[in-house]
Amino acid sequence: MTPVTAAATRRPAGLRDFYENPSVPVASGAARSLRQARILATALGPATSRATPATILDIGCGDGTAAATAAPLLAGHRVIGVDWSQDALRRANAHLSHVVRGELTDGGLPFATGAADAVLFSEVIEHLVDPDSALDELRRVLAPGGHLMLSTPNLAAWYNRGLLLAGVQPVFSEVSLRGIHGRPGTEVVGHLRLYTARALREFVTAAGFDVVRVSGAPFHGVPRPLRALDRLACAVPSAASILLLHARRT
Repeated sequence: MTPVTAAATRRPAGLRDFYENPSVPVASGAARSLRQARILATALGPATSRATPATILDIGCGDGTAAATAAPLLAGHRVIGVDWSQDALRRANAHLSHVVRGELTDGGLPFATGAADAVLFSEVIEHLVDPDSALDELRRVLAPGGHLMLSTPNLAAWYNRGLLLAGVQPVFSEVSLRGIHGRPGTEVVGHLRLYTARALREFVTAAGFDVVRVSGAPFHGVPRPLRALDRLACAVPSAASILLLHARRT
């Protein structure tokens, strides 16, 4: 997904131009989106069971396809797409009724404190220069007890463990915004940070959230002959391709 920047005034020169480039991918796999939406739908309950529908912010919504995939499971709730990329927001308009521009600086999201019941934060944190400030801002806009649904690639994915032993750069990691060097794959997507399940849990807890659950999801870029194995790895989140974290604001 396209990130909403943290500490925009300190970002490296050219990073905004990179994410405004239409050739940079701004969507991720449907399997992750569906798993994440199921967890959130269970946590929120149906809209008809609430006094008012939940307000869900899809922070770093990219082109909106992830929210569109999740929409049937979140029917009746209000989903608002937020991104810092004008190009992404133009594309998201085709999938979302409400889209706004925002940044993950202090007060950079255009929402009142405690305005959101849930935040979808999908494939964003790995792109951020300042993830600490980002989680501070997410915590600000979430109501007490509000749900944070965060997903990010797993540095310790089952195949990355083997690649590291062989001296190969792990999948998902990038050493340049201009090309892929030293690892499989061809797409440059701007990953700046990577997490293991343990590091992600500790980081989110330190930011003022109670972690409810960490689970796994498959990666759409795994070669077809290995996809069955990748799905099996989801049973052990610490080895899965994608980490799905559900937390609540304290």
